[in-house]
Amino acid sequence: MVFRRLPNIMAMILAGGKGERLFPLTEVRAKPAVQFGGKYRIIDFVLNNMVNSGIYKIKVLTQFKSNSLIKHLSDAWHLDRRVGHFIDIVPAQMRTGEVWYQGTADAIFQNMNLLYEETPDYVAIFGGDHVYKMDVRQMFETHLDCEADLTISVVPVPIEKATSLGVLEVDASGRVKGFEEKPANPKPMPGNPSMALASMGNYIFSIETLKSVLQIDSENDGSSHDFGKDVIPFMVQSGYEVYAYDFSTNEVPGMNERERGYWRDVGTIESFYDANMDLRTVSPIFNLYNRKWPLRTYQSFSGPAKFVFAGEGDDRRGEAIDSLISEGAIISGSRVRNSILSPDVFVHSYAEVTDSIIMSGVEIGRGAKVRRAIIDKYQMIAEGELIGYDSKQDREKYFVSSSGIVVIAKKELPGERQLGPVEQMR
Repeated sequence: MVFRRLPNIMAMILAGGKGERLFPLTEVRAKPAVQFGGKYRIIDFVLNNMVNSGIYKIKVLTQFKSNSLIKHLSDAWHLDRRVGHFIDIVPAQMRTGEVWYQGTADAIFQNMNLLYEETPDYVAIFGGDHVYKMDVRQMFETHLDCEADLTISVVPVPIEKATSLGVLEVDASGRVKGFEEKPANPKPMPGNPSMALASMGNYIFSIETLKSVLQIDSENDGSSHDFGKDVIPFMVQSGYEVYAYDFSTNEVPGMNERERGYWRDVGTIESFYDANMDLRTVSPIFNLYNRKWPLRTYQSFSGPAKFVFAGEGDDRRGEAIDSLISEGAIISGSRVRNSILSPDVFVHSYAEVTDSIIMSGVEIGRGAKVRRAIIDKYQMIAEGELIGYDSKQDREKYFVSSSGIVVIAKKELPGERQLGPVEQMR
């Protein structure tokens, strides 16, 4: 595809959500800061989409429990401001009054000063908490071709799953005729009554339209100041040019056909676990190894992953099968199967890790067994401990999801506890 030269476009990434359904992984951090796929954070995927698409003016809006996210962005992402490229962290600042962000639209409205400072012609407003690859230029081409005021990226989903999403009704040209947030009876997509078009929460606005509709919304006392609940329905009803962009048509360089349309919310423990487990399969749907679409993140100074003891003379053997092993991990006379190990994990002799996600700095003690678990950062699993083998015992000590995944929350380091917005105001 030949693209027109991108005009002055700025991205605003919404990264301030609580991520309550992903508790306890979000107990001490915002959802976009949660580790994913071993070495990455969830926010890395939208940032890579922007940079790989040639969009280098990026503002990341933070709010709840943002310390971990801010540290990661500061460590991992550096663009050259001398040539007009930047990834700026924008904490919630109460610029319009003594309130935190009331909704997604209010988050942008409270930072309208950024739009006047940077003077973009177009604004891409994307969520920071989904896992996918997207060439944003292709969505932007649709926006220009349709002469749209707003373009919304959509993905086809089974109609029975659309009740928890924003659902669009479109005509044959792709113009949006209706929009409902979490409808009880989702409207089917044209030509396929079993599927609905769900919003991905990614928008491209023409700048003057964005300024106008946010001002109108801010003056509406009955609004919840959310794009999906308020702004988009208002625009559709008021006759604005609102169009859908079908994400299933998006192609990134080096993508195979199985990966087309891959988009995961990873907003629950089950969806987060399943998306991670797919990565360690022989032929994962989501490809981390596509050199034509690089996935950048923080590069640690840890040593290479190490496997020691060959099982000669005793039964200690360091091995990992069908697993992702990050830098700095040491598998010392232990066995790892169908699992993901983040940087600097140490698995001691005779231990077994199966069907699990182990995050940075965790130690698995000698002879311990871990099965179908997510263990967050810096935890120490005691020698001989069993996790994932006795449901009653697990529930007494840890969080266990509805499908039986054991989740052990991050071990807070001394002085690490973060204040929430209410506490910060005291």
